[in-house]
Amino acid sequence: MSDQAECGALSPALAQLGEYLDRFSTGLHGDAGLRRRHWQKVLQRPLPVDGIGLDKVLWELGEQVIPNGSAIPLPGFTSFITTGATNAGVLAALAAMVAAPQRIGLTAFQELEELSLDWLVALFRLPAEMKGIYSSGGSTANLLALGAARQQAFERRGHDCGRDGVPAGGRLFATAASHRTIHRAAAVLGLGREAVITVDCDAQGRMCPRALARQIEGVVSAGLVPVAVVANAGTTATGAIDPLAEIAVLTSRFNIWLHVDGAYGLPGILDERVRPRYAGIEQADSVVVDPHKWLGAPVGIGATLVKDRGLLQRAFTQGAADYLEGSFCGADAEQASPSSGFVHSLDALGIPYSDFGVELSAPPRGVVVWALLREIGAQGLAQRIRRHNDMARSLAERVQAHPRLQLLQAPTLSICCFRYQVAGCTDLNRLNRQLHRRLIQDGRSLPSTAVVDGKLALRPCFIGARTDWAQVDDLVQDVIRIGDELWAHSNSRGTSTVDVKGT
Repeated sequence: MSDQAECGALSPALAQLGEYLDRFSTGLHGDAGLRRRHWQKVLQRPLPVDGIGLDKVLWELGEQVIPNGSAIPLPGFTSFITTGATNAGVLAALAAMVAAPQRIGLTAFQELEELSLDWLVALFRLPAEMKGIYSSGGSTANLLALGAARQQAFERRGHDCGRDGVPAGGRLFATAASHRTIHRAAAVLGLGREAVITVDCDAQGRMCPRALARQIEGVVSAGLVPVAVVANAGTTATGAIDPLAEIAVLTSRFNIWLHVDGAYGLPGILDERVRPRYAGIEQADSVVVDPHKWLGAPVGIGATLVKDRGLLQRAFTQGAADYLEGSFCGADAEQASPSSGFVHSLDALGIPYSDFGVELSAPPRGVVVWALLREIGAQGLAQRIRRHNDMARSLAERVQAHPRLQLLQAPTLSICCFRYQVAGCTDLNRLNRQLHRRLIQDGRSLPSTAVVDGKLALRPCFIGARTDWAQVDDLVQDVIRIGDELWAHSNSRGTSTVDVKGT
C-alpha cells in the first residue's frame, strides 16, 4: 500500500468512525464482554510488512479497539476526576488536529488560545489582568505556576533561577489533602519533595490558617525561603475548599506567593450556594483549572493563570534557537505567493506560548475551551455544576436516611464520601474494599475510594456531562445490594469479617 494512498477525503471515514463511537457511547456493543476476554490476543500481531489500507484499519478500530475502550466516558463512572469529552470538545480537538497541528503562528486557533484563557478568567471571576497558558493537565499546570512562584521568590533575593539554577532553602506549604503532583513539581523544580511542608487541616480537610502561620514563621526564622502557599479550591479526595481569604491575609503579610489549585473545583464558583467559600481567590498570584474535568474537554487540557506572565517566561524560556528565530520572517515570506494564505499565517510566530511553559510542540487547546463555552455558555455550565453538586447532596441525604449506610463527610462540591456499615462487622474497611471491587467488576456504578479519618470511603465524584440522576439511584441500589450479599456470605461462614479473597 502506497504511503500516500490513504491521504484523500476524510469525510467518509469520519462518518463511519462516528457510527462506531456512537455505538460505544450508547452501550450497543452487546458482545463487549466476549471481546474484552480476547482483545489482547486479537491485537497482538507482529509488525506488518505490507499495510492493510485505511478501510480495514477503520474496521479494526471500530470492531476490536473501540468496544474495548475505557470506562471513563460511561455515565456511571465517578472514579477519577476526568470524564468523557462532550461532542463539541471532540469536534474542536479534531478540527485543531487537522487544521492547526501546533499552536504557533498567527492563526484563528492561536487567537482562540488567548481569547479562551481570557474567557476562563472572566468565567471564574478572577482579576482581569490574569493571563496564562494551556498545558497537558493539572500536573503540568501546577508545575508551571510553582515555577513562576520560585522565580519570583529568588528574584527578590537577587537570583535568577531560570538562568542560573536553584539555590537551596526554598519551601512550599501545602496540606496532606493537596494533590501529590505538588510534591512532584517541587522535585522537578529543584526544590525537592521534602521542601513541601505539610500544614495541618481541620475536621473538614481544610488548611488551618493558624498552623500555616506557625509553619511560615518557622521557615523564616530558620533563614529559609518561603516560595509559595498551595491552597485548594476542591481537594481530590473530598472536594474541600481551603479558607482562601484567611490564607490570603497570611500570604500578603509574609509577602509569599499564593497559588490556588482549582484543577477540579474552581468551576464550583459558578454555583452561587458555594461561591462564598471562594472569597479571597482574587488575591491569588496563580490559579489552575483543568477544562478536561468539569468543563467536559478531552483529556489533555489544563490551564495555568497568573498575574504576571513575565515570570513564566523568565522561568521557562528556552532561549534563542537557530531553528526558530526568524524561521518564518523576512524576505522569503514577503516574496511568497499570497494565494496560498498559509505563508502569511506564519509570517510571525504569534504569542510565544512555548516560552511560558515546558512544551515546544503542543496542539492548540484553546479552541476546545472556546467550543465548549460557545455551545452552552456560562449559564449552561453553571447548570451542570449545580446539578452535580445537587447529586452529591442528594446522595448524602439518602445515605443518612439508610441504616446500613454512613456519611463520612458532608459534600462541599460534587464528591460524596460514604460507606456501607453493618452492626457486628469488625473490619468495615475490609468490607467496603471488597464491596468496591464488586462494584468495579459489575461495571455499572464505578466510584473510587478515599480514606477519611482512617475510614475507607466509597467516593463518587459526579462530574461527567452525561452523568445524571439515574447514576445516583444505581449507586445507592448497588452498594446496598452488594454490601448485603457480602455480609450474608460472611455470616454464612460464621465470621464477622469479609474474606476478601474468597468472595
